[in-house]
Amino acid sequence: MLRVPVLSPLGKPLMPTKASRARRWLKEGKARVVYNDLGIFQLQLIKCPPTTNTQPIAVGIDPGKHYTGIGVQSFKFTLWMAHLQLPFKTVKYRMEQRAMMRRGRRGKRINRKLPYNQRAHRQKRFDNRGQSKLPPSIRANRELELRVLDELSVIYPITTIAYEIVKARGDKGFSPVMVGQKWQLENLATYAEVKQVEGWQTANIRQQLGLHKQKHSKSDAIPATHAVDGVALGASAFIRYAMIDRQTMGWKGDVNITPAPFSVIRRPPVSRRQLHLMVPAKGGVRRKYGGTVTRHGFRKGDYVEATQGSKTYFGWVSGDTEKQVSVSDQNWKRLGQFSKNKVRLVQRCTGLIVLPTRKLSSLFPVEGSSLTHYPSPPCFAEGGVSRGKKMKYFS
Repeated sequence: MLRVPVLSPLGKPLMPTKASRARRWLKEGKARVVYNDLGIFQLQLIKCPPTTNTQPIAVGIDPGKHYTGIGVQSFKFTLWMAHLQLPFKTVKYRMEQRAMMRRGRRGKRINRKLPYNQRAHRQKRFDNRGQSKLPPSIRANRELELRVLDELSVIYPITTIAYEIVKARGDKGFSPVMVGQKWQLENLATYAEVKQVEGWQTANIRQQLGLHKQKHSKSDAIPATHAVDGVALGASAFIRYAMIDRQTMGWKGDVNITPAPFSVIRRPPVSRRQLHLMVPAKGGVRRKYGGTVTRHGFRKGDYVEATQGSKTYFGWVSGDTEKQVSVSDQNWKRLGQFSKNKVRLVQRCTGLIVLPTRKLSSLFPVEGSSLTHYPSPPCFAEGGVSRGKKMKYFS
């Protein structure tokens, strides 16, 4: 079921191929392995193929406040799934801390012994409340989605982007996901044709495909929480609910949902350099805090191999001391502090922490068993979902 992305000799994305053909190309010297920031195994052909025809490939994006699901789908295969852990909470907290420190610095220069009308309260130079900017936390969420999509556009020949539209109705009135929605749609239009899908339509497609969605514990980094909606959105480019005849409504189109690689992606939570700390040290000396550069030639977010005794660890650089380098896991929990001579660079920081799964993940759980065991997936055809049985196809 695994499909390997293929690039032309000039770097143009072609249709993915099956794994056995990819192994044969590598053995015969017809292709070479190329790397990307999403950790997807990919080949580039050495010589130009006879034809470079491609088929439609859709990317489904289910945006959220804390998590986003992404699915890459063709009408024959599910190619890739991802669970994005958005930096909303981190950015919001840091912006609040920055504002607090700024207020503290401004308050220190005011001589409160003077009358109020003689104090150094500077009036505003311009009205800074009339701008139509996105909040930094929302912008960081949407930019992470664009960062992943930008990388997917050089891996797969994307023709359609299905984006779920949020509409707060009733007594809700407001949803953080709605903020910047128009701005995001304009950015997506620069990559491919954008198809807007509402939430109830995504649910109908998911139900018709027979995909399972976990409604509780939305923070679980599994395909059933958010990536399943990304796959359903990608499938919406190939199926639709329309009139079959004058009196019947039904599903038209063909799409096949298959097991696919699944990745969990987040930003490295690196603190930016701060010139002014909340509480300065004694003597007015402020210690170094934040920044992306270490004193040992590594950058924070670099993927490294660290050795300590007989044990070897793989992780991301998260800090340093005078003689040591701090290495953390994908959850930014420190694995340990290692000697700078025992740390080897594997990959420079790409701005992403990608944790791919070793096995293919499916969206169809076995009935009556836990959700960690999956059977062979069904195939959606016109008129319904086929599970090895003959279905009535509509013309």
